[in-house]
Amino acid sequence: MDNKGHNSFRAEIVTTMEQLQHAYAVRAICFMEETGLAVDHAYDGNDLQATHAVAYLNDEPVGALRVRWFSDFAKIERSAFRKAYRHPRYLKMCAEFIFEHIARKGYSKVITHASPEYARVWRAFLGFREVPGKEPAYYHGEPHVELIRDLIVPVDAITLDTDVAVLFRTEGRWETAAKYEQKP
Repeated sequence: MDNKGHNSFRAEIVTTMEQLQHAYAVRAICFMEETGLAVDHAYDGNDLQATHAVAYLNDEPVGALRVRWFSDFAKIERSAFRKAYRHPRYLKMCAEFIFEHIARKGYSKVITHASPEYARVWRAFLGFREVPGKEPAYYHGEPHVELIRDLIVPVDAITLDTDVAVLFRTEGRWETAAKYEQKP
């Protein structure tokens, strides 16, 4: 869904500082301004170890999230859409983009944690289910339940058998040769 230059909705894996600033701006609006979340909770040490994605409508950043990678699952965190753009269609398009990215990296499971209000959205619109037997974690006095979704790993998932050149390429742009990549 990385279609730069067209006048519609798109999601992109963050690969530039400008895109990261866009993702951080969306989070500041949604978490700090709208909910009063403290800056050290809105941004933390995991930001530097995560893969970030940003959603655009035209060229305006309207949504953002980050993904952290664990042994056999990926975790979606800090997902945020600016109030005027919280439309189910945009949420689904962004989610499908990130699900495809996660699956391409070989992960068949993705989790998130959500308050009851937002857990409904993750279940109803995005195909997640609650993880049975797990106690909720409490943040700001509110329970956050763990949700999981199974993904279908494509045949072209990145594995140890993947061509070495692909492993040098930019995250999420595995079909595009790297700038200094040469053919033998």
